[in-house]
Amino acid sequence: MTRLNSPLSKIEGLGSSKSGTHHFWHQRMTAVALIPLSIWFAASALAYVGADQGAVAAYFAEPINAVPMFLFIVASTYHMSLGLQVIIEDYIHNEGQKIALLLLNRFAAWAIGSASAFALIRMALHP
Repeated sequence: MTRLNSPLSKIEGLGSSKSGTHHFWHQRMTAVALIPLSIWFAASALAYVGADQGAVAAYFAEPINAVPMFLFIVASTYHMSLGLQVIIEDYIHNEGQKIALLLLNRFAAWAIGSASAFALIRMALHP
């Protein structure tokens, strides 16, 4: 049986896709992490419906609340980016459009995550 792997891929132990398993596991790990974080987020959001900005800022000024929120931001934006990447790779066939959308996807995830983390840090430091 003839193998089509290059010598480099034989040494690295990677298949033709090179990162499929890595991507798959990252998506599953973020999904599992988001289960308790989403429950916490929903409970926190419902508890502060109609509250003023000062009460919410005081809530996030406590590390016990700021840390799970930061983890929720990181996990959800990374999970979103991974999911959109799969959709783009599967359904966009023009290589130019695919590369542009993949770059836009990664930039948008970083922008959303950074803006959210900045807002959280600002609320935590200035209640």
